[in-house]
Amino acid sequence: MKFHLKKIYWLSLCFVAFSLNGCIEPVETPVITSIPPSVSIAPVIRPQVSTSPYPYDWTPPSLLERSWTAIVVHHSATAYGSMAIFDKWHKEGNGWEGVGYDFVIGNGTYSGDGQVEVTFRWRQQRTGAHAGGTPGNWANEKGVGICLVGDFNRTIPTAKQMQSLAKLVKFIQARYKIPASRIYGHGTVPGGHQTDCPGKYFSMSRLKAML
Repeated sequence: MKFHLKKIYWLSLCFVAFSLNGCIEPVETPVITSIPPSVSIAPVIRPQVSTSPYPYDWTPPSLLERSWTAIVVHHSATAYGSMAIFDKWHKEGNGWEGVGYDFVIGNGTYSGDGQVEVTFRWRQQRTGAHAGGTPGNWANEKGVGICLVGDFNRTIPTAKQMQSLAKLVKFIQARYKIPASRIYGHGTVPGGHQTDCPGKYFSMSRLKAML
């Protein structure tokens, strides 16, 4: 009798344990095999790396870009200067909208030695005022005006100025298919007025040999 009671007791315990275990489901980490439609993942944006050897601001806005056919090199005929200084002088002294050149290359006084400053005329593709500043002047309308800070009737351009000038001229030549024969000093512009700009110590032959 005692044996039967013990047997029934143990069977009851096993039944209860089996019942409880049967009601408890194991907890598992869910595996996500797809992304729900409501979940969006932002794309990874990698910065664009330019392969151009030229500064990005030398390229004018495509919607404004004009067809240029010549390059005109100037000196400022001053020992110092910068784009901002020439902008002030040309506004106050000449009554122009601002600096007459498309680019200004510093000599280390008020801008870096060899630093190429891009003026509003180039950014907006405006007609220049560097070759006489007169309306209808072809060199203003079709020529890119580049001014090197310095008086080259007294001294020569710095090495860095010449390096920057050559690089800038190469960029303009390649972009607009301008031959070396249409790179002028201000004083040799066909139909231009008499001037010694860019100075007797500026060597056009040296510039063209660097291109």
